[in-house]
Formats: sequence, C-alpha cells, structure tokens
Amino acid sequence: MSTPLPSLYISHGSPMTALQPGQVGPRLAELAAGLQRPRAIVMASAHWLGRTPMVSASPQPQTIHDFGGFPEELYQLQYPAPGAPVLAQEVASRLAKAGLRPVIDPDRGLDHGAWVPLRYLYPQADIPVLQVSIQPMLGPRHQFEIGRALAPLREQGVLLIGSGSITHNLHDWHNYAQGKEAPYVRPFIEWMEQKLRDDDLPALFDYRRQAPFAAQAHPTDEHLLPLYFAMGAAGSGGMGAQRIDAGIDMGFLAMDIYRFDGDQALKAAA
Repeated sequence: MSTPLPSLYISHGSPMTALQPGQVGPRLAELAAGLQRPRAIVMASAHWLGRTPMVSASPQPQTIHDFGGFPEELYQLQYPAPGAPVLAQEVASRLAKAGLRPVIDPDRGLDHGAWVPLRYLYPQADIPVLQVSIQPMLGPRHQFEIGRALAPLREQGVLLIGSGSITHNLHDWHNYAQGKEAPYVRPFIEWMEQKLRDDDLPALFDYRRQAPFAAQAHPTDEHLLPLYFAMGAAGSGGMGAQRIDAGIDMGFLAMDIYRFDGDQALKAAA
C-alpha cells in the first residue's frame, strides 16, 4: 500500500444507532468512501473487556447482540463479515513482542461496538474483521501501547479502529430529552479536540484530572479507552488528529469521530 491507512476512533453510541443512523451513519459512509479499501480490520471495542489483551480468531465471527430491552428488529440484524485467523496470529505476535501478554480467543464474535459502526463503514460485510479486547483497569497509557504495537499494520492495508463514545454517561439516559443538552458535553469534547490537535499526550493520559467534567463525561473509562488505542496506532510521529463532528445523541452522547493520519499528516503539511 502506497499510503498507510489512518487509524480511527468511532463513537458508536447506543445500539439503536444500527437502526437510527443519525449523523454518524452518513459521516462513516463518507469516511469510508475516502479511504483505500482495507484488506482487514482490527477493532478495539468498549464492549470487550479483560485483564489481558485478547485477540479474536474466529474464521466466521458471530454477530453478538450484547444488550437488552431494545426492539426485536435490532436482534435480527447480522453482520456476517469473515474473520481473520492468520492476521490474529500476527496481531498476537506483535503484542507479545511488546510485552503485552496476549491470549487468542478462537470463538469470540463481533460485539455491537464493532458491528454497529461497520454497518455504515462497510455495509457489504466483506472485509475480514477481528477484535482486540481492552483492559479498563490498566488505564489510557496501556491502551495507547497496544495501538502503538499494532501501528505497522497500517502500512499493510489493515484498518485499526477504536470504538467507544467520546462522552458516555448512561446515568443521563432519561435526563436530557426534547433538545436539552448535558452541560458537560461541549467543554469536554472541546478540551479533547484541542489536546489531540496539540499531540499533548501527558494531558490526554491524565484526562481524569485535567479535562473539564471528566467524571461526568465518563463515570468509567471503558468507552474512552479505544480512543487511546487509535492514538497509539497513529505511529511514533505526530498523531495528525482530525475531528469529524457527528452530533450529540440524546443530549449526552457526543458522537465525534477521529482519524489519525500520523506521519502522513505531517508530510502533507510540510
């Protein structure tokens, strides 16, 4: 591949995004249309957690409906993309060389953090996909290192994606209806955008103390940690962060997408 693919961070929002694309569906379709077609996809989703990095290696991963209380139509949706067992071995090898002690899971399917956004990125479900779990107890820097270990795969036509939500406080599920917006959302996403554009890794790793309203935006870390996977996957130079605004769902779920072009962005600006 002449130009490495960017790494991506996607806010996948509620499972209902699969039926109600809002702004994020068209944004993802536009994003995919501007990318070279990847030969495979590696996703770190907020919905696969573990104490050690797990790598999925199913040759035909099932579509996991890992949620409850939604319309029956949602449970009928399938995303029958093939898996990537050979690539899974390479992913595990790269993580092992980085001292990250991976474990291969031969049966893991695709959770909704993966298949919901993939329905809009690649609706034909014809690109092989595997997932890498995140370790919420080990914090942002650890997830960044996982992405950094896999960054060279971008030069081999592999699209590296972190999938979470740039704000995610489910305690506010019923609090901001009828056009009301949670007051913490915009200050938090504006701080994140500035720090990402500045490549300010110390501040980003310390977002819990430094970002405005961090505890309100993320009572727990798991939906933001995939961002750090995507940041690390940008490589060893500047991240080249570009924010794609996809609106705010239900007044509290900011749907920001980020692409990280890494050194390619630096070269283009030179």
